[in-house]
Amino acid sequence: MRQKPTILAREIVATSRLFCVEELQLRFSNGVERTYERLVGRGTGYGAVMIVAMLDADHAVLVEEYCGGTDEYELSLPKGLIEPGEDVLAAAERELKEEAGYGARQLEHLTELSLSPGYMSQKIQVVLATELYEERLEGDEPEPMGVDKINLRELSALAQNPRFTEGRALASLYLARDLLTQRGVFLP
Repeated sequence: MRQKPTILAREIVATSRLFCVEELQLRFSNGVERTYERLVGRGTGYGAVMIVAMLDADHAVLVEEYCGGTDEYELSLPKGLIEPGEDVLAAAERELKEEAGYGARQLEHLTELSLSPGYMSQKIQVVLATELYEERLEGDEPEPMGVDKINLRELSALAQNPRFTEGRALASLYLARDLLTQRGVFLP
């Protein structure tokens, strides 16, 4: 196993309402020293959750929302922050109701994913939601989200859609499809 570099110094060099940029002075086991920067949360977050919500054996729910990072309306999976006192599954249930207008009778934690571990510390918990029913909760979104669906047989085409660019969402859909195939629920 490789030895992690020694942190010689760390300093917050920039902050915003949501993020901090942390500069790390590192020394690797071979003696090489480097400065790394990483984006970290403000320390008040409890994590985030992304939900693969299955309408039936073949179709997952997609939501459409404005994304400030790309300055576009994009398709993705329902997702959001875990609130204080919530566990992952409770947060998934709440976010699914707020963003897509569905509740789920079955929720299962699948995995934890990062977006870009080379320079971001944030991770997201991926949850599979099945046995959906209609129920909407008031959320904190500035406008109602569009709700769509994707057939799990069409993930390659979805990856080519310029309105669907979130890699974590695509990975989550493939993971859910593989799991459902192994269980004999989804037959490719």
